[in-house]
Amino acid sequence: MPDISKYDQILDALQTLMSSKNMQTITVSEIAQTAGIGKGSIYYYFSSKEAVLEALIERNYKKPLATAKDLATRTDIPPFTRMAMILQACRNSSIEYQRQDAEPVSISAKEQAYLHHKYLNYLICELKPELTEIIEQGIASGEIHFDYPAALAEIVLIVLTVKIGNSLLPSSQENIEETMRALISLLERGTENPEGSLNFLLAL
Repeated sequence: MPDISKYDQILDALQTLMSSKNMQTITVSEIAQTAGIGKGSIYYYFSSKEAVLEALIERNYKKPLATAKDLATRTDIPPFTRMAMILQACRNSSIEYQRQDAEPVSISAKEQAYLHHKYLNYLICELKPELTEIIEQGIASGEIHFDYPAALAEIVLIVLTVKIGNSLLPSSQENIEETMRALISLLERGTENPEGSLNFLLAL
């Protein structure tokens, strides 16, 4: 059985190194040295440095993904409210992760885009099935009228994660609010919900 404590040591080591170095310059040897273990132990748990990063991302978003799976079963809560709760949980996890670094390294735009892409890809892939299920439940109950639930889930995730994260495509607060209002308007019209009924999404 894998040593869970050593597994977390490796993830903690990468997170520590990322607070002072660019991900692209970090080596497996440095991760092992920071974790206080042999380099060979890294490869026992992970096939590459990229695999360590992916596991770190997964750990950082464990809570919101658990929240998403739980909310997918809560048919007593309106579908768009559940979607908002899931996305808020993701945002809280992102903020909590960023605060762990007291003195974050100044990274290049390329590095920032690379890391943000990894986080976005993980979140969208993992949350899409849960949001699709919630939308399908809304369709079945008559609260949502839309023919492509999986596509709608993907569209919502892409727009909200890019805009809320605001690092892949940096925008002013005014631009973010305008995009959110446009998304809400499209959602209301496309799902036949009353105008203004989804404005609570602006609080994200």
